[in-house]
Amino acid sequence: MRILEAPQAHEVLELNWPLVADFLTRFIREELSWRGYEKAIVAVSGGVDSATTLALAVRALGAEKVHALFLPHKDSSPTSREHAYLVAKTFGVALEEVDITPMVEGYAALTPDLTPHRKGNVMARARMIVLFDKSEAYKALPLGTGNKTERLFGYFTWHGDDSPPINPLGDLYKTQVWRLAEYLGVPEEVVEKPPTADLIPGQTDEADLGVRYLRADVILEHYLKGYSDQYILGLGFTEEELRRVKERVNRTHWKRALPTVALLSSTAIGEFYLRPLDYR
Repeated sequence: MRILEAPQAHEVLELNWPLVADFLTRFIREELSWRGYEKAIVAVSGGVDSATTLALAVRALGAEKVHALFLPHKDSSPTSREHAYLVAKTFGVALEEVDITPMVEGYAALTPDLTPHRKGNVMARARMIVLFDKSEAYKALPLGTGNKTERLFGYFTWHGDDSPPINPLGDLYKTQVWRLAEYLGVPEEVVEKPPTADLIPGQTDEADLGVRYLRADVILEHYLKGYSDQYILGLGFTEEELRRVKERVNRTHWKRALPTVALLSSTAIGEFYLRPLDYR
């Protein structure tokens, strides 16, 4: 079990996990219902976020109404496949595997200057092509799997893994997802392994971000609530950690917003034209 750091901090990340699980279960049911769906579909990567999302979906809808996809590339870690099947078996859901290698490599063959970073983004978007097509085939709504830390850091592929229309984990930091996963019975080997986007061989989240989740999440919670730099540093964090967190949040704000529309009328969608449901 990971221990959340800075126990002397004013803000704490521990939550009532049974209550959180019940709330997110109801959230999934309600969000599917008003959209006219009875089934959900989840892209299961073998990581803790998608495993937790799958667990919540099964809790909300029953295993028979949840579709799970595993969408590997030839460069994906073998452990990802092992853990994806383990998670699906744990929660009683059949796992459908679709290899995205031909899709990605077909484009890569036409793009000789494709960098590993760009190729990773192509992989993420190829997975969404499959997810949304299978969504249409099965009449099942895609569930997002991104956590709050990734979203605040902009550590996701724009119009890739942020595409699903509802996201039960979007307001939970990574450290909180770990805790919820433990409560929901996600296999220990999935919860405890180093997080990775698995887009580039050998990649890990914390190496990419330059700060550990256990420390970043506490910094984020205090920074977003307006605590001073001096206070945050007084909790034992370094100036470099604080700088990295603030910089990532501030330079990726645009990734968390809908496309900017030039307003020309008083009926602009999402600005002036809102249905009562939009005020919920």
